[in-house]
Formats: sequence, structure tokens, C-alpha cells
Amino acid sequence: MRLLFCGSRRDRFKALYWDGQGFCLLYKRFENGKLAWPNNEDEVRELSDEQVMRLMQGFTIDPKINIARARELY
Repeated sequence: MRLLFCGSRRDRFKALYWDGQGFCLLYKRFENGKLAWPNNEDEVRELSDEQVMRLMQGFTIDPKINIARARELY
């Protein structure tokens, strides 16, 4: 079980998880940048371990893919 909490400034968050023997609390504060955080309950979702690691490293958990249109070659 893992729970993530974010403040209103979105530059820091806390993670609470059960390690099998007790709860562990992690605190992360970003010097630059902000977290992409849900704005309402409809946007809340479960994250995979990989997504949590990306979030802790300051990356977005939803990488955006730009689809380029094919050009005609002469």
C-alpha cells in the first residue's frame, strides 16, 4: 500500500507506504518545477512502481507523444 500527498504549491509531496514491518514516510521537495497533480477526484488513479519512480525523479507520469504528419516526398 502506498499513499501520495501533495501540497497546494505542488513543489513537494509525501509518500506513505507499508514496508511489511511498519509505515515509512518519504518527503520530496523539488528545487525547480512542480508536480503534475490531479485537480479533482475524477483524475485520481493508481500508479505503477515505474510511474512513482518517474514522479519522484521530477518527470511526468504521462509522457506525451507528438504524432507528426507524414510529408510527401518528391
